Amino acid sequence: MPKNLRSVSRALLSVSDKTGLIDFAKALNAQGIELLSTGGTAKAIAAAGIPVRHVSEVAGFPEMMDGRVKTLHPKVHGGLLARRDVPEHMAALATHGIDTIDLLVVNLYPFEATVAKPGCTLEDAIENIDIGGPAMVRSAAKNWRGVGVVTDPAQYASVLEELKNAGVLSDATRFALSVAAFNRISNYDAAISDYLSALQPD
Repeated sequence: MPKNLRSVSRALLSVSDKTGLIDFAKALNAQGIELLSTGGTAKAIAAAGIPVRHVSEVAGFPEMMDGRVKTLHPKVHGGLLARRDVPEHMAALATHGIDTIDLLVVNLYPFEATVAKPGCTLEDAIENIDIGGPAMVRSAAKNWRGVGVVTDPAQYASVLEELKNAGVLSDATRFALSVAAFNRISNYDAAISDYLSALQPD
């Protein structure tokens, strides 16, 4: 395979906004891509009759604390962060039974929409601060040479179109997705900071 292309064999999907999710998951499955997922996303995919493995099965550890802890695990982040061109990284994966994750599909808890609602409480806002999502997005975006990261349903169509090319994504596409992902994380964190900074101490 040319150096600037990277095959996608495993994808992790964990989304709050499920717009287009089922069609996207169906298309990935049709490409022979194994699907991993969490919580409500996994339920929606399974309900549509699409094969999916729950992340808790992969990690060997259940979701807990109302879903606050579900993807913060080495079997998730190891699969996202391992450099495919570093033998020591790949050896570490093999030693610890970790599979690579080649495509991450995440959109974050709707913090901005939540705090825009009249009567939003601090408790409501806090519960809509995503932790695992941004952590995974950062891991995938940092390792863009090996992982594609999708953070907006508007990206689904172009990603699927490129995956028709023997199930691969180019360096250019993965880099562009990485930039978009870091921009999304930056805007998300800024929204949280702005909201909390505007509160009175009491």
